[in-house]
Amino acid sequence: MQFFRAIYFKKKYVVLGAAVLAAIGLGAHFLPPVAEYTSAVLTAQTKRELPIYCVQTEEKKVAVSFDAAWGADDTDELLRILDDNDVTATFFLCGYWVDKYPEEVEKIAAAGHDLGNHSATHPHMSTLSSEQITEELQGCHQAVKELTGIDMNLFRPPFGEYNDNVIRMAKENGYDSIQWDVDT
Repeated sequence: MQFFRAIYFKKKYVVLGAAVLAAIGLGAHFLPPVAEYTSAVLTAQTKRELPIYCVQTEEKKVAVSFDAAWGADDTDELLRILDDNDVTATFFLCGYWVDKYPEEVEKIAAAGHDLGNHSATHPHMSTLSSEQITEELQGCHQAVKELTGIDMNLFRPPFGEYNDNVIRMAKENGYDSIQWDVDT
């Protein structure tokens, strides 16, 4: 009788061991997809949309840009200095500046400088809805297009402020967002 009893316990432990092994096997089968999904969700939630701060190049170059939003008194002198030094710059224009100083915009474009979008009214873009961001981008874009025929593709957010939505909406409207990495 003692002999059968020992087999019974061994059988019990064998069944329990098999159940544990089956649970481990099922866990190993289902855990990687769950872990992969969880990782993807967490990564997507923490990935921040960023503008271009600088472009790596082997050449010794610097990109010079100006925000045209406040006045135009120095435009001629600035264009002369850039021309004297054979420098091409990017001018990020506000729509209301384009409306107020169309002759300055034409001079900048005629001098061969790049034109970029700095919004229609210079708002805090990160406080706006997607629709309002689009209106700001398209308002400035249309003003420059009608005046110069140029389709701009660079955008600098006013005040340097942006969030994921600002960068995404700029991209949806055909713009690469540009930020500075050295400020005067």
